[in-house]
Amino acid sequence: MFGDERRGRVELIWVGVGGFAGANARYVMGREMESRFGAGFPHGTLAINVLGSLVIGVLVTMLAERFAPSHAVRLLLVTGFLGGYTTFSSYAFEAITLADRGQVGRALIYVLASNGLALAACAAGIALMRGLR
Repeated sequence: MFGDERRGRVELIWVGVGGFAGANARYVMGREMESRFGAGFPHGTLAINVLGSLVIGVLVTMLAERFAPSHAVRLLLVTGFLGGYTTFSSYAFEAITLADRGQVGRALIYVLASNGLALAACAAGIALMRGLR
């Protein structure tokens, strides 16, 4: 599995715990967005990807430039939580589904908004953390 079998199992636990929390946070956010805005457009996935991109920009910059966290903390927060929270596989499926329904304009808006806003949010998170030095 890994060079050190025990270490590998412990790492999987950290990723799993973070992934469990991230996946549940994603589910709650998706449900909340759908209840507020309806199911006609994937508002939840869009919000999750933008927020996840902001958080990864903030978190990775903070961890890399301000702290020297343990490997376990990185696995828990970045690989586990954010990996479970962000949803680009869902995003791809939803974009294709919109297009398949004949909603090509909505699919294009969704793709452009997801990519543009996520990249901008990640850059904002990095700039925010670097500006707080």
